[in-house]
Amino acid sequence: MTDLAVASHGLTKRFGGQVAVDTVDLAVPRGSVYGFLGPNGSGKTTTIRMLLGLITPSSGGHTLLGERMPDHAAAVLPRVGALVEGPGFHPYLSARDNLRRVDAADRTAAGRTADARIATALDRVGLSAAAGKRFRTYSLGMKQRLALAAALLTPRDLLILDEPTNGLDPQGTREVRTLIGTLAAEGATVMLSTHLLAEVEQVCTHVGVMHRGALVAQQRLGDLRADAEPRARVLTDQPAAAATVLRALGLTGLTETAAEASGRLGTVAPEKVVATLVHDGVPVRGFTVQAPSLEDVFVHLTGQGFDVSG
Repeated sequence: MTDLAVASHGLTKRFGGQVAVDTVDLAVPRGSVYGFLGPNGSGKTTTIRMLLGLITPSSGGHTLLGERMPDHAAAVLPRVGALVEGPGFHPYLSARDNLRRVDAADRTAAGRTADARIATALDRVGLSAAAGKRFRTYSLGMKQRLALAAALLTPRDLLILDEPTNGLDPQGTREVRTLIGTLAAEGATVMLSTHLLAEVEQVCTHVGVMHRGALVAQQRLGDLRADAEPRARVLTDQPAAAATVLRALGLTGLTETAAEASGRLGTVAPEKVVATLVHDGVPVRGFTVQAPSLEDVFVHLTGQGFDVSG
């Protein structure tokens, strides 16, 4: 397991009679950017809180950076940066002074380099110009940036980020996305819980999907999409007739609009679909086979759309 930055085995959390996280086996490779996805209430944040030792699992266990937790928490957690469920800072202190307090609480951080490290962290998240402003005057997006800065005060081998772009404008989102890519290129492992598909598709190398407390998929992003069934899309002025043919051929998940019909191909050859449509007199103005989007994969796995925030 030394090649895994995060590994869990049967990780479970119960709250009374409710199972919030059900025997989750995570495998987050070192050096990866791991997108941790799932509908609201699927157990993502509860899982992250267990990984960081903020709550105790009901059963199962896990390792961070190859060390069993919580036995080696004192040695491991200083190498882990985290942002969970939004930032919490002193409202009447400036951003710079808040980071000084955070840094002073880290017994592994060298005090003589604190000012330089704080300045660098603020610069990386675009807060240098606002470093002297009180936290209570910050917008939600600026608060998120400051929380990221706190996670970057010292070099981290692992970053666990829960919705790091929450409240950011599009430019800020792009900047955080670039920062995550830079951190990964520098050798850090990033575990990213998010509901933004653009983040996942642009920066993530691996994906884990949670649904009702269970980990229903975990793969390289490219492999996850490759394993999903492609869709056949027929452009025609007779979509109902086309849909009838597709259904008879065994295609599933059929949809119709005023100008097209589509369905999941499964094992049906695309050329057979076209030949059958023509044979049955359905006019075909266009035919394409589309690889499924990440949202298609998500809906297939969970039965829910990707309008999530948990």
